[in-house]
Amino acid sequence: MPIPDRLNPTFVAERPAVPLSFDSFEEARRRLIVALDVPDAAAATSLVAQLDGTCHWFKVGMELFTAAGPAVIEPLLKRGHSVFLDLKFHDIPNTVAGAVRSAAGLGVRMVNVHAAGGPVMLAAAREALDGFSDPPELLAVTMLTSMDQTQTYAIGYDRSPAEQVEVLARMTLDVGIRGFVCSSQEVATLRALTGPEGVLVTPGIRPAGAAKGDQSRIATPAEALRKGASYLVVGRPITQAADPAEAAEAVLREMAGALAS
Repeated sequence: MPIPDRLNPTFVAERPAVPLSFDSFEEARRRLIVALDVPDAAAATSLVAQLDGTCHWFKVGMELFTAAGPAVIEPLLKRGHSVFLDLKFHDIPNTVAGAVRSAAGLGVRMVNVHAAGGPVMLAAAREALDGFSDPPELLAVTMLTSMDQTQTYAIGYDRSPAEQVEVLARMTLDVGIRGFVCSSQEVATLRALTGPEGVLVTPGIRPAGAAKGDQSRIATPAEALRKGASYLVVGRPITQAADPAEAAEAVLREMAGALAS
């Protein structure tokens, strides 16, 4: 989805703070994706029930999809939720194209592939959605938010994570994909590359005071939005909280404040 002008850093800096409004909270709800990184369908059902009415988007990743399969998605759609299927496809072009088509057939609204699969694989993934009247947003994963400089050197990259992200992003844009999963540290760079039409989904979101966990490139919700993120993915700070709904509301309040300022 296009990023509103009010989320551009220069725009924010020029505007005085304004009170939070219903509209800013609703906009925050449309931009928060809660990661259902849980071990089974029962845990997912329980968590979604606690967050029903608070959160609109949910991410189904490898842990839950491997345990519960595609059947875990249908109840979410029936409750009116949007689903980001986060399986990070990375294989030969024909296999990835088939996987993307299958994901689209499930009714999910976002699906992702690894940009490191190369331009032929990326083009095949994009072309796989040509036959759908209302296809999901196709996102390319550049570098995982758990990767820092030591990790990138260990796998043979001689660039910094930020440099590698830009290389992969430019390659991805060249094949016609304008959606990315990226850390907050690369959001401003990718926003400049994609323009307002680019869809930037940012994981590694940690409210102030939250544990960092295994993430390396993190930001608060407000920081990520002000840099130009379209959507924020939040997992453990909400899902492992004593009261997930209360934790989600706190994240939404911070997001709404950034959106309204």
